Amino acid sequence: MVVRGELNAEARVLSRRLGLLCVLLGALVLGWLAWRGHSSTAQNKVLPAPIIVKEPVNFARRTFDPANPPAEMPSLPAGENAECDSNFISNASVAGQPERIDATHATVTITQIKVTLQLNITIWVPEGVSQHVMDHEEGHREISESYYETADQLAGRIASTYVGKQVVVTGNDLDGEINKSLQQIGGEITEEFDKELNPNPTQLLYDSITDHSRNEVVAADAVAHALKNGSIEAPQPSGTDPLANP
Repeated sequence: MVVRGELNAEARVLSRRLGLLCVLLGALVLGWLAWRGHSSTAQNKVLPAPIIVKEPVNFARRTFDPANPPAEMPSLPAGENAECDSNFISNASVAGQPERIDATHATVTITQIKVTLQLNITIWVPEGVSQHVMDHEEGHREISESYYETADQLAGRIASTYVGKQVVVTGNDLDGEINKSLQQIGGEITEEFDKELNPNPTQLLYDSITDHSRNEVVAADAVAHALKNGSIEAPQPSGTDPLANP
């Protein structure tokens, strides 16, 4: 009886130890699963879409004395007596989440991009300008504003390709290098935006159709044609006639 009792006691101790071991293994498994789920969630986290701020068009009409033009007025091209000065401005600010690898290396994930767009237009016309010339310059303005209407969509499409992008940064001053890298990415976004927006071919075609307001073509008709065909009929650097093959 005594021996049997000792064996039963030992069995109970072993059973308790096995139970405790199972509990510990279960806790480890649950902990690993929780960590893996958290890691997976972090990797698959949906980053916010780029923020695009499109400011209202800033328009001004200025008259000047041809004999004494104001200092802030841009120089007129040869043979021109008026001008529509359109200035498209884009500014991209980029935020990122850095992950330091060691003292001189880090990986930065782009987490947020904000692009601010502006369009400043100033029409410069001489005193006593004819309505025909005024209409011509207003046509240039209309073309610029037409491109600006969808500029936010273009900026959003470009910026979205950078969200989630990872960049490796190296240097002794990691914080400084990270900021520099984010600024460079902002510059790339605005450079790509300016390149793709590019209303110049349409403006050149408009001037070609109207002969810079020197013929009798109605400005509204020329604007409509230029907006529709600017990418294929714009004057080439060689000086060939863009309308030779309409």
